[in-house]
Amino acid sequence: MFALVVEGANNRFTLVIDAGHGGKDFGARGAISNEKDLTLKYALSLGKMIERNCPDVKVLYTRKTDVFVTLKNRADFANRKQADLFISVHINALPNHRMGYGFQSYTLGRGQNTGDRGIKENLDVAKRENSVIYLEEDYKTVYKGFNPNSVESDIMFEFIADKNRERSVELSRLMQQEVCRATGRKNGGSHQNNLAVLRLTSMPAILLELGFISTPDEEQFLNSDTGYELYTKGMYNAFIRYLNKYDDNIKVPYRNGKAYRKAQMVPVEQPKPLPQTEEQTPLQTTSNPDKKAQASSKPLEGNVKDNKIVSTKSSTDESKPVFKVQILVSRQLLKEDDENFKGLKGCEFYEENNFRKYTYGASNNYNEIYRLRKQILEQFPECFIIAFKGGKKIDVNEGIREFKANR
Repeated sequence: MFALVVEGANNRFTLVIDAGHGGKDFGARGAISNEKDLTLKYALSLGKMIERNCPDVKVLYTRKTDVFVTLKNRADFANRKQADLFISVHINALPNHRMGYGFQSYTLGRGQNTGDRGIKENLDVAKRENSVIYLEEDYKTVYKGFNPNSVESDIMFEFIADKNRERSVELSRLMQQEVCRATGRKNGGSHQNNLAVLRLTSMPAILLELGFISTPDEEQFLNSDTGYELYTKGMYNAFIRYLNKYDDNIKVPYRNGKAYRKAQMVPVEQPKPLPQTEEQTPLQTTSNPDKKAQASSKPLEGNVKDNKIVSTKSSTDESKPVFKVQILVSRQLLKEDDENFKGLKGCEFYEENNFRKYTYGASNNYNEIYRLRKQILEQFPECFIIAFKGGKKIDVNEGIREFKANR
């Protein structure tokens, strides 16, 4: 890849992480957060995990604070640092209160709005960046036999540009696998388009859209401690798979190769049902598929007044973690028979950040709620488990740990 060509004797793999937007550029705005803040949060988190676990990797950032950086300057920074890989982090959004779901990744390519212009500009940037070779005192020794202006080098540039695209697409594929596996979010797919920040870089590059800030459920997850941890681990694991596959894979005569130690992926602890004991009985399901979503070991005793759902206290021990399935978020107070509930009865809500967040089921038994979520997953693919204690919301992982300790 091109960064390897200009890197010469520098043997450290260099990664540039780009936190999208910043400063006066807020990016997309959600109900409780702005894109520029989330991108910085996740970019720094990914970088710190890589720095902690991969001493052979040099991590650089286009910004580490809330400052405005132009697209050209972001790409120029990566080119100037002769990076081996460029990852740009963004948050998606849809206009007019439309809701979208899923994690997506983008690479430079002949997408719907691309054509050949973006590919050619990317190649021109790569060729231009290699002119720095002449500024190196020992370039004749380090790059012996290499002339950036020769016909043979043009062929090499084409080869490297193809490898850059190939590697970018592969990283996109790995990101879709690992991030969606870690977070459980919808796979929004890999895409190609003529994005300026990718077009102007001279190395494999990828742009990530973590989720939709315009969708309340997704915005909440992006702002949660759980989302922060799982997205970071997913992105990190995808990078490690990429690094272990491609690092030092292209060898050219003028590069002193070095084999890096094999980097390890980090385990992702997905909440799973715990071993069932005698007192833990599975939820009963009905043979009627139309009523499957309403199945529960014990129906909620929801209070309904004037056909409107109000928060209720379920028959649970509030001094211990109470697990629930969050199914949707709304600014409005929804009626019990609202179509958004898709036939579920006995839903409750709690209020947070001026939103009413509706839940289904309530139990001190995490396993019970885990199975309940699986029952309604088809109707509510974005639903997830939350936990309360003493009437206050707590981190679900903290609740699970206490549940395990009390068994």
